[in-house]
Amino acid sequence: MPAVELLLAFIKEGNMWLAIGKTLVAAVLISFVSWLSGKKTGLAGFLTALPLTTLLALAFSHMEWGDSNQSVEYAKSVFVAIPVSLLFFLPFLLAQKFELNFWQCYSFGICLLGIGYFAHSYLTRFL
Repeated sequence: MPAVELLLAFIKEGNMWLAIGKTLVAAVLISFVSWLSGKKTGLAGFLTALPLTTLLALAFSHMEWGDSNQSVEYAKSVFVAIPVSLLFFLPFLLAQKFELNFWQCYSFGICLLGIGYFAHSYLTRFL
């Protein structure tokens, strides 16, 4: 189903205000952490790494669907995804050795995330 059709179905279900609320909360928190990265890099990195995104997404998902089993499965998927998603940072760790600039690291990291997605799909079958 194309993205536009999904969006229209979402709006027709009466979830528009929930979507707007979630978007505003997420935008404010992401903007805050982005600002914080210039002041306290360590704290911003910690908040960005897991707690902020995971806490918001799990709570929003459970509020929207109200299904504890689905929320638990979602949390398990996140648990597996955390180490796999670290592949994104591998090019940044090797940047000096291979003389990579930011955008090269970023692009290679996204490619590695694509590979990581297949690993994640395989690993979650065992949970």
